Amino acid sequence: LRFFNSLDESYNYDTELAVKTFLQAYLACVAFADEQVGKVLDALDASRFKDNTVVIFISDHGWHVGEKDFLHKNSPWEESIRVPFVIRDPREQGGAQVLHPISLVDLYPTIVELCGLDGDTQKNANGVELGGYSLVPFLKKPDTKDWDGPDGALTVLALGALSLGSGKIDQTYSYRTEEWRYIRYASGREELYHH
Repeated sequence: LRFFNSLDESYNYDTELAVKTFLQAYLACVAFADEQVGKVLDALDASRFKDNTVVIFISDHGWHVGEKDFLHKNSPWEESIRVPFVIRDPREQGGAQVLHPISLVDLYPTIVELCGLDGDTQKNANGVELGGYSLVPFLKKPDTKDWDGPDGALTVLALGALSLGSGKIDQTYSYRTEEWRYIRYASGREELYHH
């Protein structure tokens, strides 16, 4: 709310103009990044590596641009938690959209499977197995229900201040399935959204 109020104040409380100006700048940045990605893909497609190179595009979390009077990221809501996640595998038919929520922790197991990698990921006997699930089933069939991963994606946000002396961080949880988002704030307040 602080960033939204600061923007609003800098435009003499002309909220519509403030948000439009911010959104214009934000979309210009997105358009520039899209153009650069296009240049990289064009160069790849013109190279001898086009048929054996998997491209994975991910990004940082998005920003709210005025929704709920919020101008920031780090919220438990849809606009902030969703991230671009695109995989282009030349061996698979492209252009499909997967609606099933996944997590960025699924990236490594996906790369391992796509590249046929093997070997131990533990530094020593005290290490633990890496988490996540390969997304390859979704590349083969975007609407598959045959996936070993969870039904949704969990996000944990440390939105509150560190509790003095306790060593605990107040955390907010957001769990997103294909149709629903459940949020439990550190305060105990809850929200449920049907998407």
